[in-house]
Amino acid sequence: MLVFEKSRPGRGCDLLPASDVEIYLPEEKDKRELPLHLPELSEGELSRHYTELAKKSHGVNDGFYPLGSCTMKYNPKINEDMASLPGFTEIHPLQPEHTVQGCLEVIGEIENSLCEITGMDRMTLQPAAGAHGEFTGLLLIKAYHESRNDEKRTKILVPDSAHGTNPASAAMAGYKVVSIPSAPDGGVDIEKLREAAGDDVAGLMLTNPNTVGLFDKNILEITNIIHECGGLCYYDGANLNAVMGTVRPGDMGFDVIHLNLHKTFSTPHGGGGPGSGPVGCKEMLSDFLPSYLVEGEETLHLEKPENSIGEMKSFYGNFLVVVKALTYIKTLGREGIPEASQNAVLNANYMMNKLKDLYPMAYDEICMHEFVMSLADLKKNTGISAMDIAKGLLDDGIHPPTMYFPLIVDEALMVEPTETESKETLDDAIAVFRKLYELAETDPEKLHQAPVTTPVTRLDEVNAARHPHLRYEF
Repeated sequence: MLVFEKSRPGRGCDLLPASDVEIYLPEEKDKRELPLHLPELSEGELSRHYTELAKKSHGVNDGFYPLGSCTMKYNPKINEDMASLPGFTEIHPLQPEHTVQGCLEVIGEIENSLCEITGMDRMTLQPAAGAHGEFTGLLLIKAYHESRNDEKRTKILVPDSAHGTNPASAAMAGYKVVSIPSAPDGGVDIEKLREAAGDDVAGLMLTNPNTVGLFDKNILEITNIIHECGGLCYYDGANLNAVMGTVRPGDMGFDVIHLNLHKTFSTPHGGGGPGSGPVGCKEMLSDFLPSYLVEGEETLHLEKPENSIGEMKSFYGNFLVVVKALTYIKTLGREGIPEASQNAVLNANYMMNKLKDLYPMAYDEICMHEFVMSLADLKKNTGISAMDIAKGLLDDGIHPPTMYFPLIVDEALMVEPTETESKETLDDAIAVFRKLYELAETDPEKLHQAPVTTPVTRLDEVNAARHPHLRYEF
């Protein structure tokens, strides 16, 4: 039941003292034609409503959440404690710089840390999330070419296994998107890339490891091909869990990168944000970065790059998300960062190898942080789709993996166990996956009905997509 349906006129939970100043009301012409629709409930009723909603949702605190590519890993509570400190919360972005030296130090310190992890020279924290970071990085590439009067570069190359936001971001930046097919091994088709690389190419957008969970063995050759034709290389660092502290995108030949602090660096992900998508670059692009950057040693100050592309967001980004990410980095340290990525790879490979005798893997080789299964044969033989298996997982308290992505794999399920899950949790999940596969062969109709134990059972998703009810009618 919606909170509006529980509302009763006259109820409330506010105890405000009488106003001690004269009340001024707006003139009639400035008033709303209809009163605001605000729910009226007591504090107890309101508390119960949101507790009820919380019980119906599933998060990383409830159970296994192997959402491929999205990285739903546990967020340490110390991150929240640090972001709650009054010196971080009780500030204003327009305060004089000398009164927020600690906050500027946080911004400067995480920039240094992220640059060291990625192999970049400078980093802006302004972008609010991943796709916003992609767009920022593409504007840096565009500004670089325009500064050289190289206006013939109108194309961005994007592999067909890329995140869906990549071609969208490139188009928003005014570029024509050229899709590069994958080779049989799951990596970029080198010959097709060579054919596409010309003097009209502004750059390449690439994820490595890619969205099928594989590290491209030709990565140095790929970035070299783009540089030889005069283009720049953009690294989609939305998910850096497999490589952070082990190998750096800057050392692979990439010139610009965005990161998702709300994935790799353990700040809450989902629910609409806030996120954070810092963008790093090599020195040749640093003069185009959005303002402002922290400069100075003893006394820190903010400085705008001379040829800045301007502001991507108000002020300096989602600052408290940055505080959480820096806490995560400092907690793990130089030894813990690579250990986290190595455990992510270990967990993914362990789970993949325990399932591949039943579930065909799209690419049956060592994976990185995630792996992709194809249920095309299962659907053909039993009528059970990837969607059915995903729905079945809900009855066992497991959030479904990413479904039907990447698009190059038929009936795909993409699983990312993350480094924060124990072997016992993985073994339990493996047992559930195996049970559902056997159920698909022995009682497929039961899976067609799943889930049956959740607060909401199987929905009519086609009808919901075609005739959505997006607004509550009073």
